[in-house]
Amino acid sequence: MQPPSPRRRIRKRRAVALGSVTVLTLAVSTSAGTGHLTMGAGATGAGAAALARYPALAPCMISGPTTVQMTEGVPTASGYARSTGTVHALTVMIDFSDARGEGNALDRFHEFFPQTQEWFRTASYGHLDYRAETPIPRWLRMPKPFKAYHIERGAPFDPGYRQLVKDIVAAADPAVDFRDYDLLNVLMTPNAGPSALDTVLSVTFAGNPDAPTADGVPIANASFIYSRQDDGSGSYDHTGYRVLPHENGHVFGLPDLYTQDGGGAVGHWDIMSEDWGANNDLLGWHKWKLGWLEPNQVSCAAKRGTAEYTLTPLERAGGPKLVFVPLDGGMGYAVELRTREGNDEDVCRPGILIYKVNADVDTGRGPITVYDAHPHSGGCTRSPNVHAELSDAPFAPGQTFKDPKAKIRIDVAADLKGNYRVRITRQ
Repeated sequence: MQPPSPRRRIRKRRAVALGSVTVLTLAVSTSAGTGHLTMGAGATGAGAAALARYPALAPCMISGPTTVQMTEGVPTASGYARSTGTVHALTVMIDFSDARGEGNALDRFHEFFPQTQEWFRTASYGHLDYRAETPIPRWLRMPKPFKAYHIERGAPFDPGYRQLVKDIVAAADPAVDFRDYDLLNVLMTPNAGPSALDTVLSVTFAGNPDAPTADGVPIANASFIYSRQDDGSGSYDHTGYRVLPHENGHVFGLPDLYTQDGGGAVGHWDIMSEDWGANNDLLGWHKWKLGWLEPNQVSCAAKRGTAEYTLTPLERAGGPKLVFVPLDGGMGYAVELRTREGNDEDVCRPGILIYKVNADVDTGRGPITVYDAHPHSGGCTRSPNVHAELSDAPFAPGQTFKDPKAKIRIDVAADLKGNYRVRITRQ
């Protein structure tokens, strides 16, 4: 972990427990019979059945090899929680004999809600009706002290973690029917473990079929939130909840976009890259994966020649949002318009954001790279915990992006209605 700097804080972040790792024991899935807590095959992201009706998009439905556990490919693999419609999030607050919950457990709940619901409603244009439910409105005491679980940095393979999952299920089961929920949020008492400024323990178990069961269903998609995500800027009441939408992004099948070097690949353009500091949205590619963009809002620039596309601001409902330029079956360029609206409250230079999506690269290893239209400028933001260099990455009218090797050119223009036009040339 690197120490905080005056402009931003770069962190080595949480691990994500994935379905192909059989030693894990955590899962929140739903059975096909109930539609709840199941690992919904075909129910997550941009479903294959829906996309099949749009053959023009087929060249842009990139995919990764089976060795990539959490791929950026479309559609999202089965096994993750549903990301459209009404989603029921079981939320419990837990404490320990050596880390007793301070105050009312519902105060901890309200650090994250209703802000998280509102964030998802805005980001999804209303496609996701996220409902956090707390059938146990008190601290749920674990049978062992926190130190007895030997949890460090949220390590998902830790035997103590597996025991903690079993203890949570045993403590909650008398009051909870796990078949009624799509995912699990565990809000730890903030005094369990070190401060988030020192070590980030928050972790998500996503798409894991090998999990302990409760009420006949596995617990395969669950997020654990530890100490308060206070970035030291005094904005915790406004921004501290955002670690939960990030972690829930994993239960919906989204990978981490930061790397061992921090947020330098994507910056603050997606909450899966940076979730501290000012509010931010998801990339258009992720909104397509999650099923929040209709197929007719996405264009696939796969043919040779020149074509022009209009893009409306990603933060507004309706209108064309994303153009994808495939390079091969596993990667391509995504093009979208970002402005200071909706969840994107810190956009200091609106314009066309261009980034490469690589379905062959796993979570936390840089599956997405944003291209900077103003390299080495230092950026345009002064908000804490925002990767400053990429804050002015969007391309303005009159600017051009080129990939000489792939013989691709993207020219940017604007119109009088606040939309942008991009002209894409493939030789």
